[in-house]
Parts: sequence; structure tokens; C-alpha cells
Amino acid sequence: MTLSFRCCSVRSPLPAARCPAAVLALVALALVAPGLTTGCRASSPEVGVAAVEPIPLRWPVPLPPPLRPEAPVLWVALAAHLGPIPGPGTPGQGAVSPAPLVLEGGSAPLRLRDASGQAVAASRLALGWRLERLVRPQRWRRRVAGPFPSHESAEQAARLWGAQGLEIAHPSEWEVWAPVDRAGPPGLVTRIEQGTVLDRWQPQLRGSGAVRDLVGPLEIEAPGGLRWQGGLYRGPFRLQGDALGRWTLVEQVPLERYLEGVLPHEIGADAPGAALAAQAVLARTWALRNRGRFQVDGYHLCADTQCQVYGDPRQAGSRVREAIRLTSRQVLAWNGRPIQAVYHATNGGMAAGFEEAWAGDPQPYLKAAPDGPEMFARRFAAPLQPAARLRALLQEGVAAYGSDHPRFRWQRRLQAQRLVVLERGPSGRVLTLAVDQPGASRLVLQRDAIRRHFRQLPSTLFELWPEGGGWWRLEGGGFGHGVGLSQAGAIDLARRGWGVERILSHYYPGTQLQSLETLAGDP
Repeated sequence: MTLSFRCCSVRSPLPAARCPAAVLALVALALVAPGLTTGCRASSPEVGVAAVEPIPLRWPVPLPPPLRPEAPVLWVALAAHLGPIPGPGTPGQGAVSPAPLVLEGGSAPLRLRDASGQAVAASRLALGWRLERLVRPQRWRRRVAGPFPSHESAEQAARLWGAQGLEIAHPSEWEVWAPVDRAGPPGLVTRIEQGTVLDRWQPQLRGSGAVRDLVGPLEIEAPGGLRWQGGLYRGPFRLQGDALGRWTLVEQVPLERYLEGVLPHEIGADAPGAALAAQAVLARTWALRNRGRFQVDGYHLCADTQCQVYGDPRQAGSRVREAIRLTSRQVLAWNGRPIQAVYHATNGGMAAGFEEAWAGDPQPYLKAAPDGPEMFARRFAAPLQPAARLRALLQEGVAAYGSDHPRFRWQRRLQAQRLVVLERGPSGRVLTLAVDQPGASRLVLQRDAIRRHFRQLPSTLFELWPEGGGWWRLEGGGFGHGVGLSQAGAIDLARRGWGVERILSHYYPGTQLQSLETLAGDP
């Protein structure tokens, strides 16, 4: 797809004189959405006023199908934002197509059918791209807030915005998209992005010197599996467009089979049976609760850490499959609905509350609490104040559940003129961190933005110590956000003889195991 931006403007909160800032925003969009060619100029203040005919926010993409309770099937993106890389020149010229997308079958040929009915069967499919001029140019325009460090933070911003027609998208980082006439709430900075689509990239089948034009979306069946990034996936598959006019390789995978690709890559295939069963319940619950995460792009979930890691299902041995079977169709619920089934590697001995990790409302089943035996729990009861108790936890907390994890305790060094902890939560985690750098204004980071900024930090449960010369030593504990189940803790508890229900009740107090059939409303 090639976009020719006719004009740009930023209304509130930026004055019209600062249109160059909007130009930068549009250039940034082009960088994260290859195939976009920009040509912005300052325009009159009237740009951005709602037209008589509504202008869409994005390239039109059909919604993924709803999940049927009796047989839920997830559309999972194995690869997103596929397609050409932008090049110099006018719209429709100078775009450089990347190497073809190569799909290989396993023990049997792949079967491809495009939207026009063309059918191909081959063990190897090489898909390139061709530029197609649209009969009628497609305009789009949206008001954008973000980027946000996580989907949870973007979701909270959307709730505060409260306007109709909002969409959460992930072009590169998480954003909230809204119609241009929906002004954001106080304190939420927004910008306007807009353009006209003149051309669109369509797939081509290439091989043996021949080229065949295809019309997306493409349906691909793999009777012998699809080889992808070292794994073998059963499918079926789709190559379909996304909200930016690029392409996504999607697997249509039944929910229970999806878990075979999650458990080995999240908690590990060699975890004890009760821990595997707890992870199966949580992964199933998380998938159902988050099935709208990539709705704007026409599928349910991704396969990387922005969702749950979904990898080669062949790594699911008999113990993983048995854990899935024993918990078949069971989810963790609160008031009859799937919970926020978040989990992480290790909490360092102290679980965090939901509101300590993300800008969102507290959840009654996700509270700050010590994660250890009775004596440990009494000594380090939340809230973890004063500072001496946090120091004692970090120095002496080896009695906690899961303390054998390699990142249960850690040290890091950061370089900054000054680091100041402005606020801590009940678990002792840093909620607000000020960063002073020479020649720059103070940067204030909150919650998940702290680890997003300092990617080398395993968690926000840490203390600071100046070392001089602009260096700081951080001594901390835990790996991940610290909310919900600690995988290291669950493994420890399973080895101590705890069952799956007791483990889940420990990390999500007040919740109940329910079958899909008994949930309130759709799954």
C-alpha cells in the first residue's frame, strides 16, 4: 500500500503553528508501516473537522470470527506486518519489495486458494508482492493517543477516553485510535494522522520462472503441517491484510491445541504436573479474556510476548498434553467471567497488585501479598513499609516460594545523572521513577513504562545506590511484573504437594474454576 498524505494538522493540544510535530508523527507512522509515502504540508485550522461522510480510521479489515463456546478457534498471528519496505519517490514508484515469503509443507504439499478461486498445491510456496492501483482512492483519518508501554495501559486510556468508535492498535507500539472529532480527556495528549491510499500491495506466487498474481486473503491448508521458524504447525492458515494495509500470516488453531504451543514456552514442559495444570488454566483464561487484543488487524492474538508466547507445539510432551486434558475447557473466573489471568516468571517473594504494574483499576483477586510460608508471610506482610522491610526482603527472603529461580535476586548498573524513586506501591515496587540526564528535562516514568525504558531491568522491585560518576547500582528481586501467578512459585508449591486448585487459590484468592459452558455470556 502507498499512502499520499494530502495534509496534516494537529488541533488540541498543539497549536497550528506546530504542524511540523505532526509531520514527524506521520513520518514515524511511515517507519512502522512500510509502504507509506508521506507528503505533508501545513493546512488551515479546518482540517480535522468531521466531514459529512465519515472517513474511516484505517484500512478496512473484517473482524475475526467470534469464539463459539462449544468449539473455540483462535486466529493467532505467526508473523505480522509483512509486505514491502518503502523507498524514495512518488506514490507507486520506488518501493522496494523484500524477499518473498516462503512457506514450506511438512510431510505433504501445501494447498493454497486465493479470494478469486485460484488453487495451487505445492510443497514450497514463494509469495512476493505486486503494486495494484486502487480504482477509488481510500482516505483515512484518525486521532491518536500513545505510544503506551503495554496493551493494559492503552486499554485504561481508552476507558478514560470513553468515546465511541475507539480502537486499540499495535503498529509498532500500543496506540489508541479515535475519530478526529472525539477530543481526548484532560491530560491525554493526542495527534491527528491522515492520508489517502492510492495503491495497495497484493501477493504474487513465484517459482520456476513463472509469476502468478493472487488476490488476498489467501487460504492455506497444510495436511502435513507448515514448517515455520523451526516449528511445525497444523493450521489451517490465512495470509490476510491488516489495518495498515500490510499482511499477516495467521493460524486458525483450536483453543485446546493452542495450549500445546504455549505451556512449553511459558512454564516449561518439565514443570511438575500441578504447575503445568495451573498454567493450562491460566493460558486458556488469558486467551479468552484477551481475544480482542488484535481485533483492529483482523485476528485474536499474536504469538510473542505482547500476548502469550506461542511456539512449536511439538515441544508439548505427554505431561503437557495430560495437564491440558485434565483441565479441559476450565477457566478461572470472578463473578462468572474470565479473570485477568496475568502471570510472570518470579515475583521475588512479594506479589504485586494489578494497579502497581499497569495504569488500571485494582482487581480484588490481584493484591500485593508476600509469597511464602506462614512465618515469612507474617514478617513481610503488605504494605511493605518502611524501607527497612524492603531491604530485609531483598537480603533475607530466601524462604519465599520459588527462591531457586536464577533471577529471584539480581543486580544491575544504570547510568544517569540522578535517579529518584518518587513513589512505591504496597509490594515495595517502584511506581514512579524520576530520571535526570545532563542537558535534558526530567523524565518521569510510571509503572510498566519503567521497564519499557530500562529494558535491562528484570522487575521494578529494587533499591537504588549511587556509585559516583553518574552510575547507579540497583539491587532487586523478581523477573516480570509480579502480578498473579509466579511460575517459579507454582513449580515450588507443586513440588511441596500442592494441587492445582490450591495453587490457583493462593495466587488468585476468591476466584473459581469454571467450565466454558457455565461462563456468563460468550467466552
